Amino acid sequence: MANMVYNFSAGPAMLPVEVMQQAQAEFRNFNDLSVSVMELSHRSSDFIAVAAAAEQDLRDLMQIPDNYKVLFLQGGGRGQFAAVAMNLLGKNAKADYIVTGQWSKSAVEEAEKLGTVRVLDGFGEVENGLRPLASSWDLDPTAAYVHYCPNETVDGIEYHFVPKTGSVPLVADMSSTILSRPIDVTQFGLIYAGAQKNIGPSGLAVVIVREDLLDQAFAHTPVIMDYAAMAKADSMVNTPPTYAWYLAGLVFKWLKRQGGLTAMGERNKAKADLLYNYVDASNFYGNNVHPDARSWMNIPFQLKDESLNSAFLKEAEAAGLVALQGHRLVGGMRASVYNAMPIEGVQALVDFMDKFAKQNA
Repeated sequence: MANMVYNFSAGPAMLPVEVMQQAQAEFRNFNDLSVSVMELSHRSSDFIAVAAAAEQDLRDLMQIPDNYKVLFLQGGGRGQFAAVAMNLLGKNAKADYIVTGQWSKSAVEEAEKLGTVRVLDGFGEVENGLRPLASSWDLDPTAAYVHYCPNETVDGIEYHFVPKTGSVPLVADMSSTILSRPIDVTQFGLIYAGAQKNIGPSGLAVVIVREDLLDQAFAHTPVIMDYAAMAKADSMVNTPPTYAWYLAGLVFKWLKRQGGLTAMGERNKAKADLLYNYVDASNFYGNNVHPDARSWMNIPFQLKDESLNSAFLKEAEAAGLVALQGHRLVGGMRASVYNAMPIEGVQALVDFMDKFAKQNA
């Protein structure tokens, strides 16, 4: 594309160019129906085919077993903070939450409204300001579930292992890491993800839930947040976010064309290594996350001279590198390099960083 802009936003994030081009071509005339997908009834055979294809493609990509339900819901990832607790605390109103950052803390706040939450420190020992993650915890074997966030977007912290929870179901907020590499779905009781990072536009949430965890929601759970009710209705108790669902389906097909999640994992690691290696070799930039806990998806970095932050962001934007400002809670810079970010974008960022450093050394 001429005048390519690389969007490093943590979400809503950039979507694959091919997907956006297809959506643009079909915007007013989907399947030669002379209407847009967003104008189709969710009960129509045409949209049901879109929905079914999206679910099957996701199942194929993640190798989701038949005893797991796949739901396409509203409310994004934050909506699932409450929905998880409403659906899984009904028979045993206590759960363990492993906390490693802002989003796992927010999940705790919602769950505490509905049951007893035991907060576990996800960092383990902290040395020299770095943040290695623990690998084991004193878990409650009678808890309804254990919840964790494999990738914390704000601080750029990521688990590169799956916690062992024994017979207690493991629940994962994979909003910013889903589809970035292969995972074994059978290690989890429930996976949920807001769509706006690696799946599609904001507002949609994907939930993958093992069937034996259904039918135990609180009686007062709203029907649109009741996993069992939604599973029985194929996620259509009410009108779903149809256009977001359609776009997610296009992304799933694009991922298949790229070689699936094994290929995406190789690309994502290469992108992360490229940026981390440059930062580590620099005396102008820094990253304070332990190498064992560094995120592939969200890479924070700091200028040693913070008085240059504004100039860095202004010049980066002029160079076509946008949305690099760090989260307001931590400052600095953050490059989110989800699946749609090509390695050329990361190389362009590294080249700019090197040029800026030399000009301002």
